[in-house]
Amino acid sequence: MPYVEGRTIHDADSHIMELPGTIHRYLDPKARDAFVEKTGRKDVLPEWFAKAAAQQEDPEFRAGAEAGILLRKNYEALGAFRAEDRPKTLDYLGFASQLVFTTACLSNWGLEQMGEVELALEAARAHNRMMTEFCSVDRRLLATGYVPLVDRARAPQIAREAIALGAKGLVIPSRHPPGFSPSHVELDPLWALAEEAGLPILFHVGGEEKMAPDYLENGLPRVKDFHGGDENFTSVTFMAIPISIWQTLSVLVIDGVFDRFPNLKFGAIELGASWLPSLMRFLDSGCAAFGKEERLQKLSARPSEILRRQLRVTPYPHEDVRWIMENAGEEMVLFSSDFPHVEGGRNPLKRFNDSLEGVGEAARRRFYRDNFIDLMGKGLDPALHDLPSLAAA
Repeated sequence: MPYVEGRTIHDADSHIMELPGTIHRYLDPKARDAFVEKTGRKDVLPEWFAKAAAQQEDPEFRAGAEAGILLRKNYEALGAFRAEDRPKTLDYLGFASQLVFTTACLSNWGLEQMGEVELALEAARAHNRMMTEFCSVDRRLLATGYVPLVDRARAPQIAREAIALGAKGLVIPSRHPPGFSPSHVELDPLWALAEEAGLPILFHVGGEEKMAPDYLENGLPRVKDFHGGDENFTSVTFMAIPISIWQTLSVLVIDGVFDRFPNLKFGAIELGASWLPSLMRFLDSGCAAFGKEERLQKLSARPSEILRRQLRVTPYPHEDVRWIMENAGEEMVLFSSDFPHVEGGRNPLKRFNDSLEGVGEAARRRFYRDNFIDLMGKGLDPALHDLPSLAAA
């Protein structure tokens, strides 16, 4: 029995869990030594990763995969790193489709901030080859391709290559590229390419600017993250997640990128959504305060209306989705599982349903189905809009 029954649900956020060294298979051999030197990521397989790989070969362990489909997390999850297992994962989950992101490459290894432009472009190409190959086993798996903005002239080329490989969405960092704005007019060919292809531009957590470490120097013992380490978020560093996407969306709206490409959709994935109503109101307030600016007078509508037209976001399961809908719009929010990451929880459907208590069926359908179809455009085969058993409903 699948986790989801009786409703078409599209999953706007899932991941692969690359084993160490996976990216090396997709890098240009000429770039591997430089990649290791700059990132410290060697082509190795530590003992516990080897154990995880061996575990997925154990018949007894695999026999419990369906019962543990949302209980087993990270490398223990079915289909976490073995592409041939991921179709069965979708069968067990019952999702109609799943947008798939990397885990290891979410920040493009920090190469753009290092000024390593050529290596950043090659790492992006390797990522795109890896993601599209993994997702090629099942059309329900929607691969994401990464496009660095650091080289404005070559960004469309990277995007075109990713689309040709089979990417169904194009990820860009939510932080600004070094030295210029993401609204720079020389990036218009990138937006035009995505709009023509009917594919969304996506932001994902990991591509934002992190909280300055000075904030953590409070004279007290350092707080560990929820994994017991220091690589993920704590209650304090979590607060910085929306700052980059807030600024990037602001310039994309105010500088007219949304208006120049009115059919281009943007998705903010695993960045939360409680900030969205405030951003919309703050943008409208800014336009009222600085209304004499010529660029503001040229906008097709109020910024909040422009965002409703083109932006879709995924709330965290601990957020109040009903409140976000009431204050931002029913058309703006999407379901996501974050499979197989721990952060997604072991019963995301229940948590989201609880937060949707009192919301009508039409709005629920938007959250679980319609808004995702709208975001993905041509990236989602119409035959996948509904589960086969519900297609005639």
